[in-house]
Amino acid sequence: MSYQALYRKWRPQTFEDVKGQEHIVTTLKNQIRLGRVGHAYLFCGTRGTGKTSVAKIFAKAVNCLQPVDGSPCGECAMCRAIQSQTSMNVIEIDAASNNGIDNIREIRDEVEYSPTEGRYKVYIIDEVHMLSIGAFNALLKTLEEPPEYVIFILATTEAHKIPVTILSRCQRYDFRRITVDTITGRLTELAEKENLDVEEKALRYIARAADGSMRDALSLLDQCIAFYLNERLTYDHVLDILGAVDTTVFSRLLRSVLDQDIAGALKLIEDVVVQGRELGQFVTDFTWYLRNLMLVQSSDQLEDILDMSTENLAALKEEAARIKQAVLMRYIRIFSELTNQLRYSTQKRVLIELAVVKLCRPQMENNYESILNRLAVLEDKIENGMTFAPERPVRQAAVTEAVKAEEASALPPAQARDVEAVVGQWGKITSGLEASMMIMLKPALVSAGPDNQIILGFRQEMNKAYFDEESHRAAVEASVSEHIGKAIRIVTKLLDSGKSEEALFINPNKIRLEHVEFIDEDQF
Repeated sequence: MSYQALYRKWRPQTFEDVKGQEHIVTTLKNQIRLGRVGHAYLFCGTRGTGKTSVAKIFAKAVNCLQPVDGSPCGECAMCRAIQSQTSMNVIEIDAASNNGIDNIREIRDEVEYSPTEGRYKVYIIDEVHMLSIGAFNALLKTLEEPPEYVIFILATTEAHKIPVTILSRCQRYDFRRITVDTITGRLTELAEKENLDVEEKALRYIARAADGSMRDALSLLDQCIAFYLNERLTYDHVLDILGAVDTTVFSRLLRSVLDQDIAGALKLIEDVVVQGRELGQFVTDFTWYLRNLMLVQSSDQLEDILDMSTENLAALKEEAARIKQAVLMRYIRIFSELTNQLRYSTQKRVLIELAVVKLCRPQMENNYESILNRLAVLEDKIENGMTFAPERPVRQAAVTEAVKAEEASALPPAQARDVEAVVGQWGKITSGLEASMMIMLKPALVSAGPDNQIILGFRQEMNKAYFDEESHRAAVEASVSEHIGKAIRIVTKLLDSGKSEEALFINPNKIRLEHVEFIDEDQF
């Protein structure tokens, strides 16, 4: 007998063999056991989750001569006939190639004839969303009021493409993606039955690569076994066959990115290419690695969700402690976008290298996440003892003068002309602020407002939002009041670029400052 693929050889034959869809199996078994079988069912879900298998088991169960608790016995004449695909009671139709109105009219004519044996005629229409509009319309009446001996089971991976008129006539069952643990357990069970020598870590990786599909997992296992025939199938073997990369490479890549080591990061990419790894899978796996880091940062109780050993989890926590969450979110966004770009690209390596350079150089982007990334780099440098500019004696003098003024009397209210004083001392005002605040304040425009207000105008929402926070706004108010000797309130305003209202604002950065200049992190 010719070789039979694992997913065909081990296709579930009873409800008990179906893994990961207990919510559906229990409902169908109860309907059969209690005699409450419906006339039309819709099975929805991603590929390889058991839709067609459950439909065939259901067809056997409703026709079984000796059902056991709602499940087919597998021994009676009807079960054996359906299993061998010789029964006239079960009709499978591929809607992808039989999607015309004439095909449905044939079904409509056939349902008028009762089954020659058994209780029900079961029509299983796979990929039903491929039917034409005319075919759906021809199916409506028959689907709503079929003869009592007819059951329709419609299976689809894209339920949103099915007309509402069809949906309303069916009992809908949504098949879930199968968990990694469930797939691994099934693979382990089948490996024992097939007398295969397979490393557990290899099976877990295959289960994760299957992305919730039991059929895909069995196909991947079949592929790996064929290459390493009569050998022990190890984790490294699976990585070689699937073109995947060991997770230690992801850790090394992340460390290179955090250190802004472009040369080191690109060397890692080159090694991956030279080893013949599949670049699309590499990007997917690295995105998954970043996702795990994000989850570790979010909670300490994620051992079950992360699906990894205690040692790997400890290493992941160590990595997560090195990176700020806002920076990590930017990395995930860039690689998620990269996944979509690679799908239609013929220059995958170039796109991956560009994405890695972006990770190392946040100043290449001009958005909120990249600004936070740049601020995080600056804060790390500050924490590591790097100074950005020498101490300025003028700052201490200004503080002393402000203290004396406060002791003498309360500060008088600010007037519109005080904007000139703010602009004139802008360098001194900003020099006393934190480095991150100085950068966010750099694009500010200044104007006077009513009720002792100094208005800071910004063209970017993120800058305005930054100084809408009470602590940041209060720090600027204190510094301005200290230097101009008057009590003021800071108000932020979002400006539309090119609008006439900008004429009311002054750009203090265009004024030549004698004492202080803004610091650009690119110089470090």
